[in-house]
Amino acid sequence: MLAHFRALRPRQWTKNLIVFAAPLFSFNITLTALLGSLLAFVLFCCTSSSFYLINDIIDVEADRNHPVKCKRPIASGLVKVPTAIVMAVILLGTALIVGWLRSPGLGATLLAYVFLQIAYNLQLKRRVIVDVSAIAMGFILRACGGAAATGIVLSSWFLLCTAMLALFLGIEKRKAELRLSQVKGHKPRAVLRRYSLPLLTRMETVATNSTIITYALWSSGPVVNGASTSWMMLTLPFVLYGVFRYQYLSDPEEIARRWTDADTGGGTERPEEILLSDRPLLITVLGWVVTTFGILLVKRYGLIH
Repeated sequence: MLAHFRALRPRQWTKNLIVFAAPLFSFNITLTALLGSLLAFVLFCCTSSSFYLINDIIDVEADRNHPVKCKRPIASGLVKVPTAIVMAVILLGTALIVGWLRSPGLGATLLAYVFLQIAYNLQLKRRVIVDVSAIAMGFILRACGGAAATGIVLSSWFLLCTAMLALFLGIEKRKAELRLSQVKGHKPRAVLRRYSLPLLTRMETVATNSTIITYALWSSGPVVNGASTSWMMLTLPFVLYGVFRYQYLSDPEEIARRWTDADTGGGTERPEEILLSDRPLLITVLGWVVTTFGILLVKRYGLIH
């Protein structure tokens, strides 16, 4: 059973936590909103895991010849291919049916996410620049799914900030993958041959500036149709440090120093691993959450506006 659970890649589920951003960023922290977000989280986890299973089934022969991927449950034979197919069908079918029953908006968002994953795996991941844009679109759909499940209308600043942050993470992922392939002498995947570190650095600069600017504008408060209170500016230092810390971890020289650890699961080519393993970054995220809830609590009692 543990092997079957590992085949779902539960560590990747941290990407779906963005569905909780809708009630958090709108300051609508109610039991109904949290339960709706939790449902969206579970449905997106089921959907994404179904595609992890499908990808592992398609790539099973190649994974068996890979020094690291050969340990995956399907490639190692711990999970049989027919069993994995049944698991993928049940997870995907259940997610779509429950999503539509919850609300047409959530069902449509999940369906759009499914089409995006199909397009990404068949073609988009091989297209330079389009690949990181598709990664960003996946995060936007998750955020929209959380909003649809709770009936919350997202602000344009929030969507822009989410898109820019997701684009930043996608660029950092490609940058780390390219550098690791150079350090360890591995043959890079096809799309990485179209990238270069100088190009990714320039793209990173644009995405970083856009992320910080859009978040700063949103946190400025009602004056720019952003957050419901300008006190959210207090959370900006956490965002700045988090972005800079992530850039530090993806720096080519830092990757060269850490490449042995990256080979066992670290490295910014896996954002979910960084979030769970890098203590300073985890503390930064927790600091942002605590500060945000503190501002929400104080505002609820009418002490600030």
